Amino acid sequence: MPPMKWLFAASFAVLVVLSCVAWSIKPEATGTGKVPLLWVSDDNPARREQIELFCKLNPQYDLRLDPTNTGMEKVIVQSIAAVGPDLFDCYDGFQLSGYVKSGIAWDITEELRKEIDYDKDVWAAAFPNFVLDGRAYGFPTNVSANAIWYNKDLFDACGLPYPTGPWTWEQFIPIAQKLTVREGGRIKHFGLLCDWWNWRQFVLQWGGDVYNEDGTRCILDTPEAIAGIQFLHDLMYKYNVMPSPADEAAMATAGGWGSGTITYFAGGRGAMAIGGRWWLCTLRTVQQEKKKEGKGLRLGAVEGPHGPVRVFRGYARATLVNKHSPYREQALDFIRYEARKPYNDLINAQADALATVKRFCYTPEYLHNPDFPEEDYNAVWRDVMDYAVPDRVSPFINGQAASRIIEKQLDLVKNDKKPVQKNLQRDPEARARYDEIVRRKNR
Repeated sequence: MPPMKWLFAASFAVLVVLSCVAWSIKPEATGTGKVPLLWVSDDNPARREQIELFCKLNPQYDLRLDPTNTGMEKVIVQSIAAVGPDLFDCYDGFQLSGYVKSGIAWDITEELRKEIDYDKDVWAAAFPNFVLDGRAYGFPTNVSANAIWYNKDLFDACGLPYPTGPWTWEQFIPIAQKLTVREGGRIKHFGLLCDWWNWRQFVLQWGGDVYNEDGTRCILDTPEAIAGIQFLHDLMYKYNVMPSPADEAAMATAGGWGSGTITYFAGGRGAMAIGGRWWLCTLRTVQQEKKKEGKGLRLGAVEGPHGPVRVFRGYARATLVNKHSPYREQALDFIRYEARKPYNDLINAQADALATVKRFCYTPEYLHNPDFPEEDYNAVWRDVMDYAVPDRVSPFINGQAASRIIEKQLDLVKNDKKPVQKNLQRDPEARARYDEIVRRKNR
């Protein structure tokens, strides 16, 4: 047997074993008479409260969380083998396509339309996660678009006014340079912290995309996409306002790096950071800890800078129903729960991103949470959604395989080992278009 076939055979065997394990721990009906439901989702502590509220509103169910089988392949194999979860999360359009094509995602379009007019009431950025070819297979659990977090204390220390939006990257750079502070030759804090996976937003803001409109071609080699990636690279290596991999390594040696961008920002390593409202799930905890120590962490948020196009990347998470579940009809009650006010209000109160039903983000309770009166920036996360677009996926390409290729090349760019403009050197026409984009940006 060829080595690749051995690999697939071994992988399948492992998944079968995991399926047996899943079957052994699958919740069974107890003497209470409650219907057991299993939800495969991440282990965010917010899930406990969401489950608790569902069970309170629907006492006929015993809903439990399974955070150990979140891999797409595991969910598919276990569901086909009739030992899968009743509900499972979907994180992007590629996953949705895979779940639908494998035959495990249940088409609930008609039932969902009885509950909500999702075409009108749900943020557009969430659609790729639950709607495919006009059919609905679940419902979004939350939705987000990134903005700029800023540390008020660091702005005050540098004598700078707090930023306001909308603003451009040209306006942002001199501010970020002033907020990049060195002491004794070492960085005290950078002007900006940004996870590299935000490269998609930069591509969008320079007029590019990953795929063309019909998904027949990857267009990351266009001048627009290259310009966006080039600018992200420049933030590290030209303007020096964002940590490069070498800077990260140096800070890790000094004991200040290595726990994630949210933690770095909370620890004062960056004056600004690109992030979502869901960061508050961590930042609130940090604020409480600092308060006990007699310290503070004063935060603000503002719409992020934009390039030639005022646009931001929208992303979401959705819950789908397992077509093969013996409790699929009952699982629909959880989908209905996600579309209603109690759940949406809870998402907003937890700051687990934003509620996906728009109208619940236009309430006094959303704008001003009495438990966190210092959070006066909630309108920012809502308003930026008007400029948010979801990731475009191709129905003709394996998303996981494509991501591995793309991420490998972008990792070389991040580490300054691959010239971003190499393609332009081979294509004079593309070079001319790129130069025009840069000229427009610098006006």
